Order: sequence, then C-alpha cells, then structure tokens
Amino acid sequence: SFPNIQIVYLENNKLSGQIPPKIGNLTQLFALSFLGNKLTGPIPSSIGQLTQLSQLKLGDNLLTGTIPNTFNKLKSLSYLSLEKNQLSGSIPNFFNSLSNLRILTLSHNKFTGNIPSSITALAPILRFLEVGHNYLSGKIPDFLGKFRALDTLDLSYNRFSGTVPKTFANLTKIFNLDLSHNLLVDPFPTLFVKGIESLDLSYNNFHLNTIPSWVTSSPIIYSLKLAKCGIKIKLDDWNPKTTYFYDYIDLSDNEITGSPIELLNKTDLLIGFYAAGNKLKFDLEKMKIVKTLKELDLSRNMVYGKVPKEISGLNKLNLSSNHLSGQLPPTKFKANSFAGNKGLCGSPLTPCKKA
Repeated sequence: SFPNIQIVYLENNKLSGQIPPKIGNLTQLFALSFLGNKLTGPIPSSIGQLTQLSQLKLGDNLLTGTIPNTFNKLKSLSYLSLEKNQLSGSIPNFFNSLSNLRILTLSHNKFTGNIPSSITALAPILRFLEVGHNYLSGKIPDFLGKFRALDTLDLSYNRFSGTVPKTFANLTKIFNLDLSHNLLVDPFPTLFVKGIESLDLSYNNFHLNTIPSWVTSSPIIYSLKLAKCGIKIKLDDWNPKTTYFYDYIDLSDNEITGSPIELLNKTDLLIGFYAAGNKLKFDLEKMKIVKTLKELDLSRNMVYGKVPKEISGLNKLNLSSNHLSGQLPPTKFKANSFAGNKGLCGSPLTPCKKA
C-alpha cells in the first residue's frame, strides 16, 4: 500500500509474529528497523529486494534460521544489526557484494564456523565488527589485521583457539577490543594504539605476567578486564597514565600482590572493582569507596581490618575468604558476602561476644 515509503522504524514495540515476506515490496526503503521486539521465524529472503537499504536493524528479537544469501544484493548497506537473536549456521561468505558496510553486529546468536574470508573486502571501511557470544571456532584469521579502520572488535565467548595474530599490531585505531572467554594462548602481540578505551582479555590461556605498557599508557581507558591472564605484579607498583576515567577494573584470578589503595584512591568514577582470587594484603578501612562504586569483589585474598560502613552504598559485595575482623556495620548483604573471615561477627553472621 505504501510502495514509496523510505523509512520504517518500529523499535521496542513488543511486536510479535513473523516478518511478512511482502516487506520485499517496499523497494524504496532506505532504513528498516524492527530492533527490540519479539519477532519470530526466519528472516524473509525477500529483504534482498530492498536494494536501496542503507540500514537494516533486526537485532534483539527471537529470529531463527540462517542469514539469507539474498542479502548479497544489498549493495548500499552500511549498517547491519542482527545481534541478540537465535540465528544459526555459518556467517555467509557474501561480503564482496557489501562494499559499503561499516557496522556489522552479529553477537549473541548461534553462528558456527569461522569469520568468512570475503569480509576482507570491507577492510578499508569497517568500523564495528561484533560476533561475540556465538559458537565460532578455529584460529582468529590473520586477515583481521588488515582492518585498519576498526574501532570495535568483539570476538568474546566463542571457541577461538591458537595465538592472536601478530597482524593485530596494524589495528592502530582500535578503541574497544574484547577477546574474552575463548581458548587463546600466548604470546599476545604488542598493539600500537594511541589509546584503548575498553579491553577484555579475560579467561583465555594467557600468561601476560604484567599489564601491557600500551594499556598503562592509554589516556582514555575506562574499562580494563584482565581476569585470569597470568598477571604477577605488585599492584602498588602499577602506575597507569590516568585513572580518572576508569569505570570498571577486573583483575580477578591472577597472582597480584600488594594493595589497591593507592590506585583506587585516585579514581573518581569507578563503578566496579573486581580482584578476587589474588594475594592482596591491605587494611580495608583505608580504601576509598567512591560514591559511584556499586560492585566490589575482593574475595579470596588476605584483606584485613574492619569492614567500613560505606559498603552500604554498594549493590554487589563479596569480601569472603579474607582476614577481616570486628563487628559488621549495618548491612543489606547476606552472610555469603562475608563468609570465611573468622574474626567477623554481627548480623548476618553470628552475634558478637559481649566483653
């Protein structure tokens, strides 16, 4: 009924049912978005008839099946969003035809195989490549090092194995890199970035020993996650160029000693600090708990002293398995947040003994 319509944005409207195949009749469409609904069934192949499309956003639905091969006709496409669905099969090898694509988000699906080689056609212009939370496997392709325009690369929560390609040194414009929760091994290449904003290498098989200098020197980093990366530093000796912008720091399950007091006393915007399973030894009362801090995990360390009343402003807390002592301040947290500290008493733990 509306053959000349150019834009359809029906986002976050609780739409259900399947995308009608007749959508392919709207051949003048420039932008189509059904983002954030409850649409089911396959993506109709008729979308391939929408050759004027620049933006196609079908993310955050319940779509199933594979990506139609007819998408190779969408030669004007610059933005393709299919994340957070239940799509499966391999990622089609049709990117030679999509030479204008700058943003590709396929994360949180059930894709298998590896990243297809035809995607190298996008190397000069692709800025966002997000394929995290799938079932991709094999080695990370060397050709990803050709993507010199990449701002964001997310390969997390897959089954990638082997080493990270040395060609990643060419990704000089990368700001957000997430390789966490794979099967990757040493050595990790040195990156020549002007500044990384967000980095997550957690839960692979890395043995970094130290926090890389290209991370420490970044003036704009706000999220650093290096859990179980084989880091063996004394935290007092780590002097990042700036701490002001840090929102999240996760150094859990390493072999880090010393104290985070100096580091955390220089943060103003920190939301989450996670350092469980290390060898930290310091007086908890001397640690600055900024007003922005909402999540703190210092479990399985050697933290001592009393629990400060400022913990009341947190949403999540784990201080279990340390050497804390004294009476707990009034708290909303359950006993498991404090378990394994023999010197602690008071609700929700056992009552303190009267003198």
